[in-house]
Amino acid sequence: MSTLFDFEKPIADLQQQLDKIKQVAEKTKVDMSTTLAELEIKIENTKQEIYSNLTGWQQVQLSRHPERPYTLSYIEMICNDFIELHGDRTVKDDKAIVGGFASIDAQTVMVIGHQKGTNTKSRQYRNFGMANPEGYRKALRLMKLAEKFNKPVITFIDTPGAFPGLEAEERGQGEAIARNLLEMSVLKVPILCFVIGEGASGGALGIGIGDRVYMLEHTWYSVISPESCSSILWRSWDFKERAATSLMLTSEDMFRNNLVDGVIKEPLGGAHQNPLKMASIIKDQIMADLDTLRKRSIDEVIAERIEKFCRMGVTTTI
Repeated sequence: MSTLFDFEKPIADLQQQLDKIKQVAEKTKVDMSTTLAELEIKIENTKQEIYSNLTGWQQVQLSRHPERPYTLSYIEMICNDFIELHGDRTVKDDKAIVGGFASIDAQTVMVIGHQKGTNTKSRQYRNFGMANPEGYRKALRLMKLAEKFNKPVITFIDTPGAFPGLEAEERGQGEAIARNLLEMSVLKVPILCFVIGEGASGGALGIGIGDRVYMLEHTWYSVISPESCSSILWRSWDFKERAATSLMLTSEDMFRNNLVDGVIKEPLGGAHQNPLKMASIIKDQIMADLDTLRKRSIDEVIAERIEKFCRMGVTTTI
């Protein structure tokens, strides 16, 4: 493992033992197949135990793994003939949000998503996945284009939040996100949303209104990041683990509270362990949902979309 978290150390230790035994067996020509088989079973069981009992903070860490697939990776693995479209026709082209027409098994769709970088230079170029107002306006422009040609919209959410800089606020960050929420609520085409990594605050919600909203197993979705929550409540990042638990931001928490429509299982250890398999699972989900939504009138789809989000957060007291 190139990037190793503290909770993954028992797996790494066992893997080291396995590698050493393989080396010894190769050098000495001694049959160690039984020992190797037992150790491989132990590694598998350890993985199952660790990854099925992750804390909120550990889920956050896994969602930020630098080797997790990002939007462009999923587009490459799932789609054909992707044509990226640029600019919001007002200010500039925001590199933190990418989008364009693509085809999935001969079905034309509009794909939009946050894009983080894979190294220091590209992360700066992509502004670490934090979009400015022009990014959300570009996303809306592409959604309206999809509506014009009656093509479904697929969004991939993975951002630590909308860019909080002064210039972003001056150009109307809040208004841009709010307008997206309004327009997506009544967009006259099916919308599928997938949280593939971090889902922080309005930055995530700006492209997160959909007929089906899914979270990958090891992702999080919340009004605020654990670090920011900790710094506000305790004036320190030292309580980020406690904040992550209190925020109930994991995929299981969100599904249990009826805030997302489903949780998509990841390959053991996270999406980065088998990106092709993860992409195949997402593709199957996309095709199944599009097939279902296509059979219904768009007025019914929009009414259900609005009703779903209106139900969120409603409580009844007697």
